[in-house]
Amino acid sequence: MQIPSKYDASKVEEKWYDYWMKHNYFHSKPDEREPYTIVIPPPNVTGVLHMGHMLNNTIQDVLIRRARLQGKNACWVPGTDHASIATEAKVVTKLKEQGIDKNDLTRKEFLKHAWEWTHEYGGVILEQLKKLGCSCDWDRTKFTMDDDMSEAVIKVFVDLYKKGLIYRGYRMVNWDPEAKTTLSDEEVEYIDKQGKLYHVNYKIEGSDEELTIATTRPETILGDTAICINPNDERHTHLKGKKAIVPICNRVIPIIEDEYVDLEFGTGCLKVTPAHDENDKVLGDKHNLEVIDIFNEDATLNSYGLHYEGQDRFEVRKAIVKELDSLGLISKIEDHNNRVGISERTKAIIEPRLSDQWFLKMEELVKPAIKAVLGENNDIQLFPKKFENTYRHWMENIRDWNISRQLLWGQQIPAYYYGDGKEDFVVAENIENAVKLAQEKTSNVELKASDLTQETDALDTWFSSWLWPMSVFDGIRNPENEEIKYYYPTNDLVTGPDILFFWVARMIIAGYEYKNDKPFKNVYLTGLVRDKQRRKMSKSLGNSPDALKLIEEYGAGGVRVGLLLSAAAGNDLMFDEALCQQGKGLGNKIWSAFYLTTLWEVSETIEQPQSSKIALEWYEAKFQKALTEIEDHFSKYRLSDAIMAIYKLIYDDFCGWLLEIVKPAYQQPIDAKTYNAVISLLEENLKILHPFMPFITEEIWQLISERTPEEALIVAKWPELKSTNESLISEFDFAADVISGVRTIRKEKNIAFKDAIAFSVINNENVADTFDAVIKKLGNLESVAYVSEAIDGALTYRVKSNEYFIPMAGAIDVEAEIKKLTDELNYTEGFLKSVQKKLSNERFVNNAPEQVVASEKKKEADALAKIETLKASLASLG
Repeated sequence: MQIPSKYDASKVEEKWYDYWMKHNYFHSKPDEREPYTIVIPPPNVTGVLHMGHMLNNTIQDVLIRRARLQGKNACWVPGTDHASIATEAKVVTKLKEQGIDKNDLTRKEFLKHAWEWTHEYGGVILEQLKKLGCSCDWDRTKFTMDDDMSEAVIKVFVDLYKKGLIYRGYRMVNWDPEAKTTLSDEEVEYIDKQGKLYHVNYKIEGSDEELTIATTRPETILGDTAICINPNDERHTHLKGKKAIVPICNRVIPIIEDEYVDLEFGTGCLKVTPAHDENDKVLGDKHNLEVIDIFNEDATLNSYGLHYEGQDRFEVRKAIVKELDSLGLISKIEDHNNRVGISERTKAIIEPRLSDQWFLKMEELVKPAIKAVLGENNDIQLFPKKFENTYRHWMENIRDWNISRQLLWGQQIPAYYYGDGKEDFVVAENIENAVKLAQEKTSNVELKASDLTQETDALDTWFSSWLWPMSVFDGIRNPENEEIKYYYPTNDLVTGPDILFFWVARMIIAGYEYKNDKPFKNVYLTGLVRDKQRRKMSKSLGNSPDALKLIEEYGAGGVRVGLLLSAAAGNDLMFDEALCQQGKGLGNKIWSAFYLTTLWEVSETIEQPQSSKIALEWYEAKFQKALTEIEDHFSKYRLSDAIMAIYKLIYDDFCGWLLEIVKPAYQQPIDAKTYNAVISLLEENLKILHPFMPFITEEIWQLISERTPEEALIVAKWPELKSTNESLISEFDFAADVISGVRTIRKEKNIAFKDAIAFSVINNENVADTFDAVIKKLGNLESVAYVSEAIDGALTYRVKSNEYFIPMAGAIDVEAEIKKLTDELNYTEGFLKSVQKKLSNERFVNNAPEQVVASEKKKEADALAKIETLKASLASLG
């Protein structure tokens, strides 16, 4: 078979992925082996592969492939999340393009469109992950809206309701007017937005007096039901007990007193709008105020908005300020920086809104989850540990979870209403059970399914995904099944810190509630992928490269290594395509090394040279030392350090040193013993590189020799840790410096490498002669002689205190060399004088920064050492 001299990823990657799939290497079934399990953070079904996914899934694949090589039963469960808000928005947009209004559809009709959209576009990202080389167990692919997954969600809802942990309440919630749904506190992001502070005059009933309030939201004036002053504010004593008139709508409202009002903010008078501000609602409840909601669900004004009815809130803001100004009721407008809440999904500005919602009590549920991460036993470890503080803050300040969403796409809440009252409902897993419960509750055996109406709200998407590590193994519906008992708890979770609370914490809570055990042992929190200017990669900035085009250009292995080279856990990755080129370069290097071995003629008769024998022993030691480091990096989830250690081992030690030492002379064969050992070491290199660069390593592995499916690299055996011969490594490092010195002299003196030269050493360091054969071969030396005195007529260099001599007689123009060395000596002595003059100046030494003085002293020491070497070289030349 003709092996190409260059690696072409486009001809290799699909071939080996198909081979792995054909032979079912990714699939896992419970057996006697130790399980190693990862569940994928399910990407949105609407998603396409971006740089964050690339990083996250590369890390997971590295971990799962390594576990497979370690002989563990590796199971990586893939899947997607139905993403209620994002998916419903996509479907609504598509329907609009077809001239269909969502509001004209029944729930059943809308869901039909949603499923059609999901089947057409959903799962694209999973197909893209295959291009990256992800070795997921595709037979286990799950979707959070699968029938069995939905059944588990409903089962949990009913169970929590029965335990008294789920309740329905009329609360102030975060409302997304674009998605037209409520959001949990964690789904709201806060941004600084430059706005205005409007000072508006309100007339006092029965007088010409006015009071002034300061507001950032003049459009909500039409919902005011009181003015509040601080009872201790002497400025407003005269207002106590009076009433004010709301501008434009002319509603008469009370002036109330409460110490909640900040004496320092604005005018000290506060407009109270209980329907549109959480703190105002508290005041309203305390003082029994009327609640007037002026907004429709899309944040346009309703009939309370008078002539502004149907107009958008921000348009009304401009118009109402104009109207107030025309009435002479605006006394001042100031610039004001607002902290504004926006929807994490749609980026719409949130409206506080009163509505009936479903909530999950969290106070007791979180306790085992806090202990698991922050307790003495460290049952669950976060990497890096700095995120423990974030976790603690969230969990110790947790509020009840708003789990209902005003959406159609998602699991419909299993509450069934049988009457007109808010409490006239039952909660059941299905309509049949609901009918029985309703009959019992009402003592009316005549009630039937048609008399019941199911709650229209859907459950928060996170209420599905918090069960993910259990539900993917059917652990909720069938808690004692073989798979959940084998695979749970899972091992590692790889995700972003932005969903540490949304998802990670909630999975821990659910795990302890339903399995009385942690859902995973370790959580590896990746950083964000940023560009070279430290900007977060996003479509809007146009700074995010096309993931598939990167793979096309650099190969999957190049992209994977490029991402990981700078992806330390928890730290943001400054992505640069040059890193992918570096990754591709590593692949090309090991391919070239392999290709070189295919060009060698192998002889069974010639003896193994001493240089090859000792070099192979050295590389084995070097490999073991690197393997120890790599194992340590893996244990601490320092994958960036692990790939760097592998990179240096292969690039520098294997390709740079070992192959150069063992390669035969031009047109000469290599001995079989050395060749077999080199191939064996190449295979060991392929094993540790495989998790990072799976395609090229499998290609080389299969080209080395014919393999059965059971002998494929993907299921080979991870190298075993053995003792490391440290002295051999340190002796080689010394020998490498000696070789470097020989090569430098050859280069500087233009001595052709084909010309063998004599070599002598004064061995002041008592260095063993272990690597003399290597020094002799790589320096092309006639001999290595140990002497006790300097050699006349030879050039000299030092490695530590050892002196090395290369006789130059006949090899160079001695007179020209003496002149060159003399000029260099004169220059160096002049330089030394200038440095010593500076160091003899007490003022400089006493006043200059410590590092500056230290730098000058180093210059002095370097110059003295160089002068000594130059003088020795001159002396040797006579």
